[in-house]
Formats: sequence, structure tokens, C-alpha cells
Amino acid sequence: MKVFTLKKRRDFLKAASELKAVVNGVVVQAAFTLPDDTNNDTCFVGYTATKKLGKAHVRNRVKRRLRAAAQAVLPLNAVAGAKYVLIGRHNTADLNFAYLVKKLTEAIKDINSQINMKNEAK
Repeated sequence: MKVFTLKKRRDFLKAASELKAVVNGVVVQAAFTLPDDTNNDTCFVGYTATKKLGKAHVRNRVKRRLRAAAQAVLPLNAVAGAKYVLIGRHNTADLNFAYLVKKLTEAIKDINSQINMKNEAK
């Protein structure tokens, strides 16, 4: 699966308004649209670290860790056509990386099950 980066504010807002999973170290928000023929094996991901987390070097570290974790998790577990937003939490910079990857995998699987339930309801 190909993973592209979200850049537009409207995509972040769309993800914030639909699905959400909270785990230790990261909050995952997602929006899902049915993939068309051009992006049937792609998903999108965006990263957020607020000023509540600390100064710029802390926020940068949080986003670097989220990018690395997403690179490990999303190609294997993402749903085609999904837009994921990963939001750093107060302990993201200090967590063991393997633990962060494990928790992100749990959150992505939770979001994917919510997407499947939403699609079955339609």
C-alpha cells in the first residue's frame, strides 16, 4: 500500500469529524472515502503535535516518531482510501518505540473495524 502525506487543512478537519481511536501515546482520527480506480491501493496520513506538548524541539521529535511508526504500521494495516491523522500526546516523545508501534497498530485496527462497521451499515 502506498502512503501519502496529508497537506490540506480540510483533510485534517474531515478526519477529525468522523472516526477516532485513543491509545497510550497517540490519538488516531480517520475519514474514509471509497477508493476510485486511480487510488485503489493508497491511503493518506497527517501528523499533528500541539504546543501543549512543549517547545519546538519536542514537537519535532514527536512528529518524527509518529512518521517512523506510521511508516512501519500503515503499509501493512491501512485501508485503501482512508485518511489518517496521528496526533501526538504528552508521552509520545518518551515512549519505547516498539511500544508506540504496538499501540499505533491497535489504534489503526480499531479505526479499520469502525470503517468496516460503517460500510456494512450503508
